[in-house]
Amino acid sequence: MDRRAPKEIGILDIRKHTADIANLYLIRKYTMSKQAKTLNQQEIRKVLDYIATRKHAARNRAMLMTTFLSGMRVGEVSSLRFNNVLDADGKIRDEIHLTAEMTKGQYGRVVFINERLRKELEQYLKIIKPTNFNDKLFYSQKKTSNGFNANTLTQHFHYLYKRAGIDGASSHSGRRTFITNLASKGVSVRVLMSLAGHRSISTTQAYIDINDNMLRRAVELA
Repeated sequence: MDRRAPKEIGILDIRKHTADIANLYLIRKYTMSKQAKTLNQQEIRKVLDYIATRKHAARNRAMLMTTFLSGMRVGEVSSLRFNNVLDADGKIRDEIHLTAEMTKGQYGRVVFINERLRKELEQYLKIIKPTNFNDKLFYSQKKTSNGFNANTLTQHFHYLYKRAGIDGASSHSGRRTFITNLASKGVSVRVLMSLAGHRSISTTQAYIDINDNMLRRAVELA
């Protein structure tokens, strides 16, 4: 049996412990402040209204709504080609199969196309007709180019949000809004993790923006 006296906790130990807690708080506060803004329906409508007044409206709307309705990363959206979205008959697929090379974590995954996203893509494809299914789905400013890459599309989204007057929004806002909206409707974190292509639940949890509506619905369950 160990009869040694317990180690005394000195003032320096207490100060160090307090400092550690303070540092963790500051790190968490900084991390949260750097997270992309989640948008409500009014803000999404505001961006879409701005897009409708500018050049390349069909393309910009389709790209934006792809992030909000599928949760894909901006790099994944920029990597899409017509053959990822259309089958051999030119019909929109039910699923998009992202290869490891197309994803951030180098893990292939499936993105499901819901009815709202299908309609958005259908409207875009009425205007943009593919001549080669290996071409990028979303062209850049010059239609003959190889389309956006992750960096140029990130910048493009930044300016769209900025010029629409949405502060704090970025290319990650669509993805974060997608996850938060599903969480507010009761979708489990494990399902969200799979849809987002995350490798851990803690990563997915960090994406969920707790808001007043979610809290109100929660207390109504009591």
